[in-house]
Amino acid sequence: MSEKLFSRAKQVIPGGVNSPVRSFRSVGGTPYFVARAEGPYIWDSEGNRYIDYVMSYGPAIAGHCPPQIIDAIQQASGNGTSYGAPTLSEIEIAEEITKRVHGVDTVRLVSSGTEATMTAIRLARGATGRDKIVKFSGHYHGHADSLLAAGGSGVANQGISGSSGVPASAVADTIVTPWNTIPDLDSSVAALILEPLPANMGVVPPKENFLTELRNLCDNHGVLLVFDEVITGFRLAEGGASQWYGVTPDLWCFGKVIGGGLPMGAYGGSSDVMSNVAPLGDVYQAGTLSGNPIATAAGLTQLRLLDASAYERLEIGAKSLAEGLCAAFNSAGIDAVVPQVGPILSIFFTSQIPTNFDEAQEAAKNGKYAEFFHAMLSRGVALAPGPYEALFPSLAHTEKIISETIEIAHEAALEIAQ
Repeated sequence: MSEKLFSRAKQVIPGGVNSPVRSFRSVGGTPYFVARAEGPYIWDSEGNRYIDYVMSYGPAIAGHCPPQIIDAIQQASGNGTSYGAPTLSEIEIAEEITKRVHGVDTVRLVSSGTEATMTAIRLARGATGRDKIVKFSGHYHGHADSLLAAGGSGVANQGISGSSGVPASAVADTIVTPWNTIPDLDSSVAALILEPLPANMGVVPPKENFLTELRNLCDNHGVLLVFDEVITGFRLAEGGASQWYGVTPDLWCFGKVIGGGLPMGAYGGSSDVMSNVAPLGDVYQAGTLSGNPIATAAGLTQLRLLDASAYERLEIGAKSLAEGLCAAFNSAGIDAVVPQVGPILSIFFTSQIPTNFDEAQEAAKNGKYAEFFHAMLSRGVALAPGPYEALFPSLAHTEKIISETIEIAHEAALEIAQ
């Protein structure tokens, strides 16, 4: 069935997929087509059930199809799907975000993480009157032209460092520097953008005090520090990575979790910086579906499910999974590390946790991830089909589910060891 669907899809969709990593290009084989999902599980078109750790690459933090979110979606959709006018739910989710994240006074809703990062860069340039931006290699900030250089995630999974169709002029003011190395900044730089916890080249944590040093460096040069929290926002903690690491940026970018499984993103910051956004200021950004009433209803409901006890459960589950995977690899005699920060983890088939993109790429070259991916998939566990992606255990991944996953990982590790 999957082969037939994939063949059919390739007739009408480039490569048969609507996001490149889904094509299984970096792991080989034919992608499964999902028919439905519930809790920690997905079922494919052939009726096979998998324990899912893709979880839509992060949004499904409460699990698939949680009844509270489905009820919110049904109620909101009964009133209409889009108005092109303000709604109460826009205010409520903006209030929820500003309440949770210290330093975010106002927030503008958009329809994706890419829109959020793209506009945050425009805003930084408009607020500072400068053109250059600095980013770190291996950090993925969406598919806007100026941010694709040396990106992680889907870009890295496809074995490319940027994209055809992006003119040199679009990246002429983008400076790429190695992660965990202090960059050179000066008065020509508008913004330093980064994932405070990179999770698009696998999980590669910042060195101790690195984010604090970046904050001080930006202050010294009048550069706006931009945290791309599309993945870490409301996953690491109630206030995201800025709360987790105790470092406050000038601008935040959000996505994934705040949409409750529906397309939504946001960017925010202090009232002073955000006052540059139209209609208050001269930095223009707009969107017909921005603040969509169904997406805001889903996102608000999900955020309200994420209290302190929820984050404690998420971290305990992720730690248990990471330790269990390490034990599985060790018992099979396989060199592998499983970096875990709070509820986020990833797998590298190497002896040491990478500290930058070059080391992450080197770890991905041996092909062991693809072998492990298929060994797990054949036993009913779905990981992301690429070595640069994270695992996203959710509130639906109970202790029993994680224990089952670890048992399967022991079998899979022994298979690839042989």
